[in-house]
Amino acid sequence: MVSPARSAVASANRIVVKVGSSSLTTAAGGLDPTRLDALVDAVSARVSSGSQVVLVSSGAIAAGLAPLGISRRPRDLATQQAAASVGQLTLAHAYANSFGRYSLTVGQVLLTADDVVRRAHYRNAQRTFSRLLALGAVPVVNENDTVATEEIRFGDNDRLAALVAHLVGADALFLLSDVDALYSGDPRQPGATRIAEVASASDVDGVRAGSVGASGLGTGGMASKLAAARLASAAGIPVLLAGASDAAQALSTADCGTAFAAGGSRLTARRFWLGYAADATGRLHLDAGAVAAVMGRRRSLLAAGITDVDGDFEAGDVVELLDPSGAVVARGVAGFDATELPSLIGRSSQHLPEDQRREVVHADDLVPLAR
Repeated sequence: MVSPARSAVASANRIVVKVGSSSLTTAAGGLDPTRLDALVDAVSARVSSGSQVVLVSSGAIAAGLAPLGISRRPRDLATQQAAASVGQLTLAHAYANSFGRYSLTVGQVLLTADDVVRRAHYRNAQRTFSRLLALGAVPVVNENDTVATEEIRFGDNDRLAALVAHLVGADALFLLSDVDALYSGDPRQPGATRIAEVASASDVDGVRAGSVGASGLGTGGMASKLAAARLASAAGIPVLLAGASDAAQALSTADCGTAFAAGGSRLTARRFWLGYAADATGRLHLDAGAVAAVMGRRRSLLAAGITDVDGDFEAGDVVELLDPSGAVVARGVAGFDATELPSLIGRSSQHLPEDQRREVVHADDLVPLAR
């Protein structure tokens, strides 16, 4: 019997497909035309079936290594950016030619973290994607590695794919890599078992996921993919994590890999941005009563429930809310500057000056996070 999650991803109308560097390049660097064409074959078949597809593709840095005569992924930022500059052209040209075999037009979309963190950029990106899809193009997305700095060092196109999936209103997210599914541990080690279905976040609590791809060309690793899958599913988007070599099967019947069920209702664009995309500039530590009010009863956060404040933020900035154990349980928009709060925390509203008897984080500006 097909699970609801697999049925959802197989029948999704608008999808985001993410593929990693190691699935598109050779061990020595440079694009592997056979692998890239196989991916495009699978994506084009999905498009011909009536779906709209956004492709999030890593590989710019790796694709630039061979043309520059570099034998392995460089460690210094300047050389990484140089490789990305050369590789981005190579990658875009390869996709344009390969999709051209099916008379499909591709549009390159380069994003940095700012484009999904800053609200105005986020809305501009939404409009661009919407128009590209309406015109029948296949948007090919990559992080703008040529100008990115920290993002290059920690590379997280998996998270970018999850953010893009919500940004474009996708019905499903496909994460394709050099591993065929999620395992309880390193699949190269004895005792690791394949996980076929993830119905809730607790199903993967004990999973030990590695942080670097086996080829050394990518930067995300399984830990990054698992985090992205949990992020998307928590926001109401079902996910299929599968091997890039199984792309045709994944994008048709979806009877491979690991399926993640949508764990919550679809958030509005603003609430998703607030909960998962915006930069948090501070932290509010809550007592158990405040956590219960915020998480269980969806109440506003009052000063009485705060035990400590970290960070330098102003009213209107996004802050994280932590439970007594230090775990982040929610995010929200602060109603006070950080400098105002120390004299207010732990005090009930009736004992505060009248002009300060307001919510520290209003319920309308607060997003509980899946735990």
